Amino acid sequence: MADHPLFFIVGGTGTQGGFTARHLLDAGARVRALVRNPTADKAQRLASLGAELVEGDLDDAEALVPALEGVAGVFSVQRPDDGSDSELRHGLGLVAAAKRAGVPHFVHSSVCQVDEREQFPGWDSGRWNQKYWNDKWAVEEAVRGAGFARWTILRPSFILQNLLPPKAAVLYPQLAQGELLAPIASDAAVQLIAGEDIGRFGAAALLDPARFAGETIELSAETMTLGQMAATLGKALDLDIRARSVGPEEALAAGMPAPWVRSQEWINEAGYHVDESLLPAYGVPLMSFATWISAHREEFVVRSFAPTG
Repeated sequence: MADHPLFFIVGGTGTQGGFTARHLLDAGARVRALVRNPTADKAQRLASLGAELVEGDLDDAEALVPALEGVAGVFSVQRPDDGSDSELRHGLGLVAAAKRAGVPHFVHSSVCQVDEREQFPGWDSGRWNQKYWNDKWAVEEAVRGAGFARWTILRPSFILQNLLPPKAAVLYPQLAQGELLAPIASDAAVQLIAGEDIGRFGAAALLDPARFAGETIELSAETMTLGQMAATLGKALDLDIRARSVGPEEALAAGMPAPWVRSQEWINEAGYHVDESLLPAYGVPLMSFATWISAHREEFVVRSFAPTG
């Protein structure tokens, strides 16, 4: 194993970093995963697959330099800002630490359309969370400008794991009662990507750095309306699931968090527009929404759904 490449993964117990780590391990690579608590269940499951765990966090990125030395590449993703400027601090700190450690390839996961943020309708009026978008852009620019031998930026669209527990209980609380309620217009295009596929791209980039060097890749496997999403969920799960497009006030009253409501209003007014025809050229297989649902069938909360047919 010593001759296999070693990669440093941030977010190894989360969706994006976790799937990246698993795909790398499946390919025979070695994984060194940053975790806050190595005794936690998710960390232990990752260790059982062969990952080396490094205890720490991005609040002290400089302390990670020894663990970053000698790795062939880094996968970077940050949690949303917690009100302490955390996403920007963590992103910039990790870039600086990786550069100091001599990391040759830095793969960073950002968000779709961030380079177009100033053209969003209502940008100047403060309609959107400018700090969210500007911080994402600042970290991307730091990656591009740090002087790494190679860098790759991934920009996911709507991540399908938002529809699964525990996130779904907060983001789509009505889904457990058979209703996909959202402040997304009935004719708005929602572009979808599975966490598994973000991980596939992350692993592919790390394993083939020359091919992915200097690439900024927006990710979407499928485009649907809210109604098509509900219909696909219903068919794949053999359940009656209805879509209901509502205004922002009704969404708030239904229990959706205000930042999430605003992010879905963004889909109506700016929205994803990934050119999905560009992705097959990378040779990374992508999951359809129906296939992804079937893969996670047992995770959906299905208390009061009525079977279809």
